[in-house]
Amino acid sequence: MGNLAGVRGDMSEERQQRVTYVIGPDGSPLTIADLPPPETKRWVIRRKAEVVAAVRGGLLSLDEACKRYTLTVEEFLAWQRAIEKYGLAGLRTTRLQQYRGS
Repeated sequence: MGNLAGVRGDMSEERQQRVTYVIGPDGSPLTIADLPPPETKRWVIRRKAEVVAAVRGGLLSLDEACKRYTLTVEEFLAWQRAIEKYGLAGLRTTRLQQYRGS
């Protein structure tokens, strides 16, 4: 049983070592408190980019982000691919439709 306590201690220590901020899409520090609220319904470019930056930087795991924002993994990955391929402009809904055609 001593081993179990050690494992628990290691796991909680690992959680405490999680990053406290990442650099957001605008170049400023982004913390959990700065992220869009969990009940966000209107996903503007900036909010999508903040969530992608948070996951990429380790502020949130992909699973945590999907649960927090009721996203599918596919939705999140589409945002990430759009940023990688087209930059922030790729997150515009109308732009995505245009890019998909090319």
